[in-house]
Amino acid sequence: MSNSGLLEAFMQTRPALLRYLTVRGATAEEAEDILQDIGLKLSTDQVGLVDQPRAYLYRMATNHFLLHRRTAGRRARREEAWVDAHSGASRATDQTPSAEARIMHRQRLALLQRALDALPERTRQIFRRFRIDGEPQRAIAADIDISVSAVEKHLARAYEAVADVKRRIDEDAGSLRSLRGLGGHHDD
Repeated sequence: MSNSGLLEAFMQTRPALLRYLTVRGATAEEAEDILQDIGLKLSTDQVGLVDQPRAYLYRMATNHFLLHRRTAGRRARREEAWVDAHSGASRATDQTPSAEARIMHRQRLALLQRALDALPERTRQIFRRFRIDGEPQRAIAADIDISVSAVEKHLARAYEAVADVKRRIDEDAGSLRSLRGLGGHHDD
């Protein structure tokens, strides 16, 4: 099965994967993040032939869930160690993102919004109804009188736009790291 076929299988299996992740203990937000990562990965990475797409997608979901949990655990232990080393007092950490992180987040969000705004109106509506409003593909298809396959094609187009933004952000981040490396090490 090709990447586009695997992405279509993902779109069809997505509601079941969401339920699967929540049964495994993921919060609704974690499950959505994990599925977003999987969708982007399927949109951007080349995957070899897959004989059993549903089994492959469930394995991907499991692996991403476990990675997400391990990363969260490491982050918490790192923050606890830092607090212990620097204060010896309370372990309450400020969860508020830094000003720089908020600005970067806003810039990324603006890039994403511009990419979505550039899509055809119907594609934007289908993407919003599916991703934001959580409507099933079949309901969207029935409501606007198109096939489920057509809904999936619109969603694939939207996911490709999102993946393009992610690639640009990743390229920019790589360029920034390279530029920092050129200037030598500075303690500001």
